[in-house]
Amino acid sequence: MKKINGLLAAAAVMLVLSAAIGSAWGYFTTFVEVRGGHTLKLGSRTEIDEEFSDWTKRVSISSKPDSVPVYIRAKAFCGSEYQLTYSDKNKKWTEGEDGYYYYSDILYGGQTADELLVKIENIPADADVKDSDNFNVVVIYESTPVLYDKDGQPYADWDAELETGNVEGGSN
Repeated sequence: MKKINGLLAAAAVMLVLSAAIGSAWGYFTTFVEVRGGHTLKLGSRTEIDEEFSDWTKRVSISSKPDSVPVYIRAKAFCGSEYQLTYSDKNKKWTEGEDGYYYYSDILYGGQTADELLVKIENIPADADVKDSDNFNVVVIYESTPVLYDKDGQPYADWDAELETGNVEGGSN
């Protein structure tokens, strides 16, 4: 009788263990370890620095030293009850038809564009400078690598898309 109870106990343990083997086996059949990879370097590396005081956001865009030459543009947004005016000291930022402000010079690696000033207009007369923390001006900017036409003249293609091409073992 002890043998039968021992065999039944062993069978019960095996039954419990075999019930869990399906999920464990499923893990081992769907788990894949990947080695290697592909580094994606786009060539242009820029960053934006913003400071806000006196109802004006000061926008400075710089290019990392190892960046390829780029053209840049920027656009700001705020609440609909306020207007924004743009200015810069050297008149290198000009408004485009799409609402972006375009920097006229090529930004080479390690350079910083002239500061773009974005001023909030229509401030309530009773507003205190301390209230400026309650105003949110969002600035977006973009850069695109400098391209050259057949005559060697530089230009910007703001509609260009990143082409990833095919990668070994997969597709774009």
